[in-house]
Amino acid sequence: MTTDFVRLRKRMVDEQIRARGIQDLSTLTSMEKVPRHLFIPEELRFAAYDDTPLPIGRGQTISQPYIVALMTEAAEVGPHAKVLEIGTGSGYAAAVLSQIVDEVYTIERIASLAERAEACFKKLDYQNIHVKVGDGSLGWLEHGPYDAILVTAGAPVVPQSLLKQLNMAGRLIIPVGEASTQHLVRFRKTSESEFSEEMLELVRFVPLIGEEGW
Repeated sequence: MTTDFVRLRKRMVDEQIRARGIQDLSTLTSMEKVPRHLFIPEELRFAAYDDTPLPIGRGQTISQPYIVALMTEAAEVGPHAKVLEIGTGSGYAAAVLSQIVDEVYTIERIASLAERAEACFKKLDYQNIHVKVGDGSLGWLEHGPYDAILVTAGAPVVPQSLLKQLNMAGRLIIPVGEASTQHLVRFRKTSESEFSEEMLELVRFVPLIGEEGW
């Protein structure tokens, strides 16, 4: 029997995302459109639209759908935005962003994951996602500044390199805290050297490994 992924995806959006207070229409529309199951190892696709993170290999995970939605909504981005994502992982979060913004730049430290994500982007004809293998804690300076930066790994402190790569009024969405649990925080650039700070949710991400991470 063929799995009805379209129906499961709509139910995911209705029950896990919209019902929990995510209201941004572009986020909801994108998550109803992007085939999450294609970003997950084949043996786990039966659980692709469940309310849970899933392993994708190399000790990494694809985030719980609600967390992807929360971070996407918190980024406050639209059609003309340029976004940097730290931690490509499966590629799913970048794919969701790619349906909303003009350009997505995404960095992954594990080459095999970056290659798998790129292959998925190519298969789905997502042409506005640019992938780099490297240290995400340092950002991607040559394509900045960015309207939003989303970090999908927990940092011990906020990387200063990322703050410096924000546009004026740009948003940095990042989990900060211990290796086991973090607070998801939104920083907003209010002047050349000042940022507002807003706590969003208690979360648990894999560690941000790098020069300005763990």
